[in-house]
Order: sequence, then C-alpha cells, then structure tokens
Amino acid sequence: MTREFNVVIERDEDGFYVASVPALPGCHTQARTLEELDERITEAIELCLEDAASEPARLDFVEVRKVTVTT
Repeated sequence: MTREFNVVIERDEDGFYVASVPALPGCHTQARTLEELDERITEAIELCLEDAASEPARLDFVEVRKVTVTT
C-alpha cells in the first residue's frame, strides 16, 4: 500500500534540517543535508507506522505561515 504524508522541514540554529510529520505524533528526525533528511524521514515514517496502534490522523495540508510575536 502506498501512503502519502505531509512533512514539515525547518532548519535549526546549528544548520541541521529537522523534519516532522504532523499526522504521526513523535515522528521526527534531523540531518545535515536535505538528501539525508529525505532518507531519514522515510525510515522514521515506516517505523512509526509499524508501531502505530491506530490509523494516523487524517490531515489535509492547507498552508504554512510564519507568525511574529513581540514579547
């Protein structure tokens, strides 16, 4: 069965790329390059699906926004 997941990718202050999958809580990884990140997040998704007790949340991607907050 082929499944498709939205992946959020960010870059941290040390230059690492960080990927997370909103439909699979706790499913995230990091890597130095985007190519390595692709491999790692695919593996992380496969592992999360093996461990999943129930069907992943069904979320439809809408958009990503950057919000600025002054504190």
